[in-house]
This record gives sequence, structure tokens and C-alpha cells, in this order.
Amino acid sequence: MQARSRLCWYEGRLRPLGEIQLASLPLAGLLYGASVFTTLRVYGGHLDHPQTHWLAHCDRIADSLQTFGWPQPDWAQLYQGCIALLIHFDVLRMAVFPDGQVLVTGRSLPPDLAVAQQQGVVAWVADQLAYRRSLPTHKTGNYLDCWLALQAAQRQGAREAILVNDRQHWLETSTGNLWGWKDGHWWTPALSAGILPGIMRQQILNGLSRLQQPIKQIDWATELISQFEALAYSNCVNEILPIRTVLCQSTKLGYDPNHSGFEALREAQLPNPRF
Repeated sequence: MQARSRLCWYEGRLRPLGEIQLASLPLAGLLYGASVFTTLRVYGGHLDHPQTHWLAHCDRIADSLQTFGWPQPDWAQLYQGCIALLIHFDVLRMAVFPDGQVLVTGRSLPPDLAVAQQQGVVAWVADQLAYRRSLPTHKTGNYLDCWLALQAAQRQGAREAILVNDRQHWLETSTGNLWGWKDGHWWTPALSAGILPGIMRQQILNGLSRLQQPIKQIDWATELISQFEALAYSNCVNEILPIRTVLCQSTKLGYDPNHSGFEALREAQLPNPRF
């Protein structure tokens, strides 16, 4: 396992991470976190499995590269690298640097994922003055604020951090998008609040629409948050994780991790059965 975890794809071939020379990495990536990345979960051992969302992940990278004026990578080579790594890993991280160079790494799923999905997790509300994600609509290598918020949350005994703005509106977690249930349907923060347009978020929105389930996309003020019966966050690795407790300053907010509303949310995350 240890040797396997050190494998990566770089400069067009599979190699141990330890073989990569510091001088070979793009300087802007090292100095400024100048890269764009995406993290995908491989289902069924195939990139073309509908739940892997391969094309959506590639589109995410391509759109950010176009916005930044960076060259597109060799997509065939990137695909080849992912194929080489998916036999070793459940989760792949694809990063592209400003010169078009590609680094693909892998990891396993969290060992307690099934338990967390069933029992729910604890989240901690971060201080907005300390943690602000740069370029929130893109996944860039400058992810320090999210990482620091996550470390702070874990020191509080929580699994996740919830990021907020200067009005204390909840935005997203350090690794995913938020969902809340009230008035018989699901709510999620609007993209206009300055959050990442998550691939799993969009899949769930499409699925809820297909199921003719109403969904509200608005800013999450304190009054709204206090009315939620159930709470969750989503990303492509963990799918949907219920949040049972939120540590918010000196108070705790409790939510039902087994709420009946999760049935629709979990069904919505699945690809359209017609395809």
C-alpha cells in the first residue's frame, strides 16, 4: 500500500513520486500554487462509467485553463495517465500547470466513508476573517485557506469546516457543497454567493429536476440555517455526507442524519437511468 501510494503520472509516464525532481516542476506552480485541478472517483474501474463524470472533470479543467489564458494539456496523454493509475486507486487527482504539464496522483477512499454516510459527521463553522478561498469558482492549486480551515476543524473534533462570508452567510465546506432540508425540499447556496460550481452539485440539481423535486438556490443567512431539519455536503469522492452536528462559536446545531429527505438527494446523485 505504501509503495502504491507513491505512484504518479508525470511527464508522460508512470513513476514513483520520489523520482520527480524539484527543478522539473513548473516554478509558478511551486511559488504561487499556479495550477488547476479536479478530483474524481473512479466507479467500476472505468473512466467512462457514468458516475465517474470523466467529461465533466475534463471540462472543468479546460474552462479554467481557457479563463486563465493557459494552454490546454495533451488530453490523450492525461487520459493515458489516468488509465495507468486507476488500477491502483479509487480516487484520482488531475492537476494541470500553466505550461500544460500534467501531474496525476491517486489515493484510496476514506476507510470510514460508509459509516460516515450512515451516521453523519460533525462540521465546524470557520471564522470568515481567517479563511477565504481565492478564485472560488475555480479549483486552483492555491487551496491553502481550505486546507487550513479543515485542519482547524479537525482540531475542534470536526470532520469538515464550513466557510462563511463577511455577513456570516454559509457558503460551502472546505471540500464540498452544502445542502439543507426544510419546507419539504432541499436548499443549496447560490453560485452568486461565490462558491465552487461542484460537479456533484450540478449532478444533484439535474437529478432533482428530473425527479420533479423543487430546489431553492439562495444565500444562506443565519435565520434560514436555523430552520433546516437536515444538513449535508457533497463532492465527487464522498458523494453525500449528512451533517449531524455543527459547532458554531459557543453553540451546537443538531440535524437529523437519517431524515427521509436524503432518499431524494441520494437518488438525484445517480445518473439518468435512461442512459
